[in-house]
Amino acid sequence: VIDQALKAFPDDPELWLSRGNAEEASAYGRGQRGTAASIAFYEAALKRAPDHFAGNHYLIHTYESIGHIDKALEQGLIYANAAPSIPHAHHMYGHDLRRAGRTEEAIERFKKADELEHAYYKAENIEANYDWHHAHNLNLLATAYQYQGQKKTTEAILIEANALPSDGAYQEFFKKDYSEFLLNRQRYEDALTESRILSGGEYALGRTAGHALAGNALLGLGRIKEAKDELKAAEKELKKADNDPGAIPYVNALRGEIMLRTGKKAEGAALLKDVEKRVRAIPGPDAWMQAIYRLELIARAARDAGDWELADFTASQMKEHDPYYGGTHFALALISEHKGDASAAKDLFAKAEQAWSKADRDMPELSQIKKRSESAGGGSAKSPEPVKSLQLSTLAFDPALVMS
Repeated sequence: VIDQALKAFPDDPELWLSRGNAEEASAYGRGQRGTAASIAFYEAALKRAPDHFAGNHYLIHTYESIGHIDKALEQGLIYANAAPSIPHAHHMYGHDLRRAGRTEEAIERFKKADELEHAYYKAENIEANYDWHHAHNLNLLATAYQYQGQKKTTEAILIEANALPSDGAYQEFFKKDYSEFLLNRQRYEDALTESRILSGGEYALGRTAGHALAGNALLGLGRIKEAKDELKAAEKELKKADNDPGAIPYVNALRGEIMLRTGKKAEGAALLKDVEKRVRAIPGPDAWMQAIYRLELIARAARDAGDWELADFTASQMKEHDPYYGGTHFALALISEHKGDASAAKDLFAKAEQAWSKADRDMPELSQIKKRSESAGGGSAKSPEPVKSLQLSTLAFDPALVMS
């Protein structure tokens, strides 16, 4: 139908944009899941209307989907400069600044999006919870701070995001980020509490993730029988969620970790390797970032279970997925240390410390690096003063909104 319309109106940029959308695998195509075939159609639209930044916006998503982050960055800068008053334009550029290891710049873009959003809410006299983008932007801002090791700031923002009402299944599902953060910090009791809030939610998708993450927390507490009960509950909810591909890895990750801890290491390792493949393949910027933290959790579970082959494999996956992350260097360092390669371990621990140069002073990984350095007689460089947590006013945080 669109092709027929283009025959009649070959210079209409909106039709070329729609034709690019139609190349997506789903009938819901709207520019977020573009394929390589979409590129020519979006470029055709821009050729006819060079200032029509919707084409740049769709090209960002398309290049992200097919793995050309350098090109996504080029389009992201064009979009942000062309639409400086649009929060999503800055947010989109932030996506790919993160993936290029430019986390400081990404944080500034996410903060700019947040500032513009609050100005809009004030001007239009509406509440933030009516804007799906607000919680999404906060989640990416939080995980960007998590990336830098600024855990206190991360937690404050995730709490703010989770306090917003959920207007749909996916918005509720992404409240899982707080539970995953707590698991990553090995705060298992807190993770269990948050996960059970999610498992009692309105939508099966969120409940699936909630039960699965509760199971992970229970394993961290050594309560294997209860973790198995959560697995059964997660499997039940997953069916109600029509086996959503975004939720499957959470259920399988719990099943695999239970196997690791109950004498079925080979089966558990195989399943967890499949989980790693799945989480790395999920499209979208938030899924991409969460994948590195899921890999980090699997690497720790493997080391705790004494499965160093899986730990080695997972550390390599982390390096492939994100070679800039401090946690990647840290996981690789522990592998080198286990293999007896002290020189490689020392170099990798130093890279991790450098990547976390703005982390909270009390971050446990940095303490471990310092102890290793001191025991080796090498001393440790003085940690820089950490960046202070965001003031509530910086995020235009509204306590009344959270209370509501």
